[in-house]
Amino acid sequence: MVAGVAHLTRPAGFVAITPDWVPAPAMVVALTGVAELAGAAGLLIPPLRRAAGIGLALYALCVWPANVHHALADIPIGGTHLSWWYHGPRLALQPVIIWWALWAAGVTDWPFRKARPARPS
Repeated sequence: MVAGVAHLTRPAGFVAITPDWVPAPAMVVALTGVAELAGAAGLLIPPLRRAAGIGLALYALCVWPANVHHALADIPIGGTHLSWWYHGPRLALQPVIIWWALWAAGVTDWPFRKARPARPS
């Protein structure tokens, strides 16, 4: 939810890291903010939780190229160039963010599965 609000209230940094091949970057950033807010709300509504988690996971996958572009093109945000101490963990954590959305929605319980009792022979 916080990221969705940031996309809508402070879009400049997100627009700056959007790859050149993405059409209408400002509109895409606004739509991604709305998508994040809708996904966060959906996680709170049980009948929508699974769809929201899958949607947020797909969203996180689809915005990964912007994070890669940000890192490789060394795009400053607010005049500040961020080092690989920021970009490395940020890129490495993207799969965790994807998993987190799926886990929060109950789509997966990995790696927290409860051990099943052994069946008697």
